[in-house]
Amino acid sequence: MLLIPSIDLRGGHCVRLLRGDFAAETRYAHEPHELLQHYRALGAPWLHIVDLDGAREGRLANRTTIAALASEGGIALQVGGGVRTRGAAAELLRLGAGRVVVGSAAAESPDVVAAWLAEFGAERIALAFDVRLDAQGTPLIRIRGWRQGTTLSLWRAVDTFRAAGLRHVLCTDVERDGALLGPNIALYREAAARFPDIEWQASGGVSSIADLHALADAGATAAISGRALLEERLPLEGLQPFLRVA
Repeated sequence: MLLIPSIDLRGGHCVRLLRGDFAAETRYAHEPHELLQHYRALGAPWLHIVDLDGAREGRLANRTTIAALASEGGIALQVGGGVRTRGAAAELLRLGAGRVVVGSAAAESPDVVAAWLAEFGAERIALAFDVRLDAQGTPLIRIRGWRQGTTLSLWRAVDTFRAAGLRHVLCTDVERDGALLGPNIALYREAAARFPDIEWQASGGVSSIADLHALADAGATAAISGRALLEERLPLEGLQPFLRVA
């Protein structure tokens, strides 16, 4: 399993939100390019970038910062946040993103997004499904920067795109995001069992090296970590097995 460091951008600054709440923001002193250089030096092959302003506003909002990060080289960028049109996806790829993450549009306009998978390729498009478990334990999709709930289950959403060749899915349990409570291991174990052909990226709650091992055992292909890495909660010696592509 691969560890993918994450940088959340708001107004060009590195921040973290607690459970996606824009009113519960922590701003960090690190400059985005400094973090990229740090993670690149650690050996991370990928860096996950979230344009939080874009996710909230439905448009690319941190374009200049993303372009500058892409120009650094030496580490591939996976970028999402506000990608709700074909033009936005194409622009991020043009700016140098190695992979574009599509969230709300995948739930709201699956036929349109399936066409993007066909056009750009399954390695260049990842779908992000942010979920909250209902009373029965069913993971239901949330959209528009997590502000709106839906009745669409994660399982039905993923199944919709299998015929389109979907390969990469980033799944966030919003109750765990930024909370350092540990990831929802049961969710990712079920996801990997239901869809073993999907490369599952687990996001939300990573707080220890043990969490990374647990996610790997559950079948996740990658783990996204923001706060735990920013706050140096993960010992560097324990990270190395998760920072190289096998």
